[in-house]
Amino acid sequence: MWPWRARRCESFENRPKPSRCTVTLREQMKRWDPQRLAHVAHAQLLHAPPQAISGPDRVTIDSRDAGPGTLFVGLPGEHVHGGEFAAAALEAGAWGILTSPEYAAAATVGYTAGPAGPAVILSAADPLVALQSLATAWRRELGAQVIGVTGSTGKTSTKEMLLTVLSPHRLTVASKANFNTEIGLPLQILAAPAGTEVLVLEMAMRGSGQIAELARIAEPDIGVIVNIGPVHLEMLGSIEAIAAAKAELIAALPAGGTVVIPAGEALLQPHLRADLRTLRFGDGGEVRLLQADESRVEIYLKDRVVLFEVDFTAPHLRTDLLAAAAAAYAVGVTPGGNLEFTVGAGHGGHQQLAGGITLIDGAYNANPMSMRATLDELVATAASVQATRRVAVLGDMLELGPDELAYHEQVGLIADDSADILITVGPMAATMAGVFHGEHHHAADAEAAATLLPSILRPGDVVLVKGSLGVGLKVVCEKLTAGAPA
Repeated sequence: MWPWRARRCESFENRPKPSRCTVTLREQMKRWDPQRLAHVAHAQLLHAPPQAISGPDRVTIDSRDAGPGTLFVGLPGEHVHGGEFAAAALEAGAWGILTSPEYAAAATVGYTAGPAGPAVILSAADPLVALQSLATAWRRELGAQVIGVTGSTGKTSTKEMLLTVLSPHRLTVASKANFNTEIGLPLQILAAPAGTEVLVLEMAMRGSGQIAELARIAEPDIGVIVNIGPVHLEMLGSIEAIAAAKAELIAALPAGGTVVIPAGEALLQPHLRADLRTLRFGDGGEVRLLQADESRVEIYLKDRVVLFEVDFTAPHLRTDLLAAAAAAYAVGVTPGGNLEFTVGAGHGGHQQLAGGITLIDGAYNANPMSMRATLDELVATAASVQATRRVAVLGDMLELGPDELAYHEQVGLIADDSADILITVGPMAATMAGVFHGEHHHAADAEAAATLLPSILRPGDVVLVKGSLGVGLKVVCEKLTAGAPA
C-alpha cells in the first residue's frame, strides 16, 4: 500500500558496476538480533522467538512486499496507517513488524507463527523516527564516506554522475529515483550492503528544517550544493531563505568535512565554516571547465587536469559534472575517462521519434533555472541535429510565490529567443505568450497538450516538454513516445 520499498539490487561482485541502492541486507543486518535492532531503533520488543535468531534480510514499508526475511515498518499515512497491514505482513511470513503501539499490540493478540516461523514484533511511538534511527545506526556501522547532494536543480544528475565516476574506484551506492525524503532516504541507507565505501544520497526539501532532518539521519561527511535558485518560494518566501535551507547541509557537516558549492555564489557565503574544506566549482573555482566539445570535457581539478569522454553537450550537465568531479576529489578519487551517463526519464533525456523528431523530456519538474537550462539545450540540440524547427511545450512552474507570473514572463522571454513554436500549458504558463513573438498555442492542461502536439509537429523538429510535476506533462511524452524505437 506504500510507494517506498527496499528491494534486491545489482550485484557488487563486478566492482565497476554502479549500484542503484536497492540491495538486500542478507549478510549485513542478519547479525542484528531482535534485541539489538530494538535498541538501535529505540523501539520496544513485544515479541520474539524463544530461540536465538539472526536479523532481517531487508526492510520495506510496502505490505505487499512483506515476505520471509522482511522487516515491515508500518508508517502513518495521509489516508491510512500502514500498521493496519501489520497482521497481513506476519501472515505473509515477514521476519517481523515495526509499527505504532496500537497496531503492534493488535498484531500480537492471537498471533500464531506464520510460514517462516515465529516473528518479531516491535513497537515505537513514532515508527518513522524508529526507521530513521535504524538507518543512522546502519550508516555508522557501514563506516562509509557519505556524500549528501542537494540543490535547486541538477541534484539528481549530479548524484548519478557521482555514482558513475566513483564506481570504478570505490564500492559506491547511490540513492535511486526520488528516494530523497525523510522516508526514502533512510530506506536507501538501509539498502546499502556491508563493504560500501561511498554512499551518495540525494536530499530534497520544500521548506526550512528538512535538509537538517535528512542530514541528521545520514550524517554526511561531504555536502554538495549544486546551485541556489527560485524554487519553493511559496513556502520559503525569498531566495535568501532558500539558500539558508540548503545551507543546513553545511551546518550538519562534521569539523574537517568538505562542502562543494558553486563558485561566486554569494548567497552561501554567510553559511560557510572555517572548520570545513570548501571546494568551489565553475568559473574562478578550484574545479573548472577548461574546454569541451561534443565528446570530450577537460576539467581543471584542484591541482591537476582530468579528461572525460561524454555523450552529452548540455551546459548544465557539464556544470553538474564539475560538481561531481569536486565531490569525487573530496573522497580521494581522481575521476576521468569514459562517463557512461544516462539522463533519467523526465530529467532532460533525449529520444528519437518517428520522422526524425527529437524529444527532450523534461516533464519531471521545472523552475526558472531549469527552464533556462533546458531551453538552452533546445537551441544546442536543434543546431546539432540541424532541426527543422524548435518546439517548446512549457507548463506551469509551481510554488514560486507572489512573483510567479513575473517568473513565467521571464521564461517567455527566454523562449522567444530559443523556440520557433511555443505551446503553453496551464494558466500561469499562458502569460509567456505575451512576450513570445513566434507561433503560439495554448492548452488548458496536459491532456489537451497531448492531443494538440502531434498535429503541430513535423519531421525533423526538436521538441522540448517541460513543466512542474503537478502539471502532468508526462502524458505528453508518453503519447509522443508510444511506438517509438526502443
